Amino acid sequence: MAKAKALLVGCLVLVGIACTVALVALCIAALADGSCSSGGFRHAAVSADSPTCSEIGRNMLQRGGSAVDGAIAALLCTSVVNPQSMGIGGGSIVTVRNKTGGVQVFNFRETVPKSFKPNLLNDCPTKFTLSTGAQWIGVPGELLGYEELHKQYGKLPWAKLFEPTIQLAREGMPMPAYLGNFMKSDIVKSYNKTILGKGDILKFPKLAETMETIAQKGTDAFYNGKIGQDLIQDIRAAGGTLKMEDLRSFRVRVQDAWTVSLGDDQMHIPPPPAGGALLAFILKIMKGFPLTPDSLAGDKKIQMYHRYIEAAKFANGQKKYVRDPGYNREKSADHLLDPSFINRIREMISSNRTFDNSYYDNVSPVSDHIGTTHVSVLDEDGLAVSATSTINQLFGGAVYSPRTGIILNNELADFCGRADTLHRVCFLSDVLCGGDLAAGEQPPSSMSPVILESKSGRILVIGGSGGSLITTSVALSLINHLWLGMDLKDAIKARIVFVDSQNNVNFEPGFDEGVARGLGALGHSVGRWKYFLNVVNAVEKDNGCIRAVSDCRKMGGSAGY
Repeated sequence: MAKAKALLVGCLVLVGIACTVALVALCIAALADGSCSSGGFRHAAVSADSPTCSEIGRNMLQRGGSAVDGAIAALLCTSVVNPQSMGIGGGSIVTVRNKTGGVQVFNFRETVPKSFKPNLLNDCPTKFTLSTGAQWIGVPGELLGYEELHKQYGKLPWAKLFEPTIQLAREGMPMPAYLGNFMKSDIVKSYNKTILGKGDILKFPKLAETMETIAQKGTDAFYNGKIGQDLIQDIRAAGGTLKMEDLRSFRVRVQDAWTVSLGDDQMHIPPPPAGGALLAFILKIMKGFPLTPDSLAGDKKIQMYHRYIEAAKFANGQKKYVRDPGYNREKSADHLLDPSFINRIREMISSNRTFDNSYYDNVSPVSDHIGTTHVSVLDEDGLAVSATSTINQLFGGAVYSPRTGIILNNELADFCGRADTLHRVCFLSDVLCGGDLAAGEQPPSSMSPVILESKSGRILVIGGSGGSLITTSVALSLINHLWLGMDLKDAIKARIVFVDSQNNVNFEPGFDEGVARGLGALGHSVGRWKYFLNVVNAVEKDNGCIRAVSDCRKMGGSAGY
């Protein structure tokens, strides 16, 4: 646990410097593109976790590629620039708005393999820690999802999307600053025999070979060929249970997005088991309160955050209902968008006090977690892509495939909430009962890649990373921007308050101390969460001008033209 803290707390040292550097970069970008009077870009933009990956995505757009091409290229790049966050050994949830306004969700997040460790959930931690080991590996869907997206919306040849990342992985790059900070920690050193430092060149030669084969031969090389066979061999050697049958049987789920009205905006969200319903639930509650820029003045600011915290506590109590609908008969998450339910919850929020956890139906809270990446893209033709990708926790479950260069996910750890819940009922009779897993099931997720459209024609593509912090970071960014009058950059940069799974209130370093004291006076329990790895990346088009913001917390940088 101490090592995990050393790994995570270390990143906070760079936040202040990173924000300054990112702001300077944004100013330079705005000055360089004088064609848009309000700053930004006229044609297209990409917001990823790093300037390098945003630029790679932008270059695809400039070569005639679609927003999907740009998103795939940026994600592939992120797998080597921030390999602790995502990679082709993981999965994604992607929301796509086409040129005619239709919005679909492509869900290719990892699934439970046909065979898994008996009583796996008995291994779940009882407090925050990283879940390592091959027993947590889910069936990776990343590449198959890319292929499905590319078939429907891609313009450039499939192989072109891989070329920049193959070059980066093979020829190497200076150690990315953000990754370098993680690599200094003892917990990462225990994963790797060779640790590179600042100024060293980082290479992924085996991953470059794997990507080159996939670029040339397609995903069949992974899901039905030698790459998959090598991967399965390494997983089995590490004690995992995946088989080739699991890879061959993986299917991408494509469905219409759920659409939620937020006043003048329509928000398109991914359905369960994604976290879109929880995000919408909080925003719908908050929309019922009077929110204006004046809400940030004096005691009104304390009251605004108090109401938000109460809404977040109720959302914690509803997390147990966010499950894979194809595998569970328990109460679905549909009620989270029911106006009568939302109104009833809003009426339960007191203006001058808080309550114990049972009041919020949060009787069996689960452990919080961290990880993930997000990419937002908007192209010249109006195609919008909001993509959140993950291998779950930092470096997944710390299982590396030497034959393929792939880092594997630890996605099955996201079922650990089921191990603690008191709502133990049987689902699907003898197939799923008492909190067990089912082959093919997807775990619940906080991932919320969303797209918003306003009556005025504005389009906002936004999403976040940070595991359990995704909901609060995206919700507060949207509240700040849509209702409190902040521009997109300031809305994302603003320090957050995180209500953890125990309903403790945690303040990001730099949060308004006066407001924090006021919230404490209302009875909120202050927590000790130190791992503020919340990152929001967004692209917005309004009045013909595109603004792109990559969160400075991860030293991000956007790109466009």
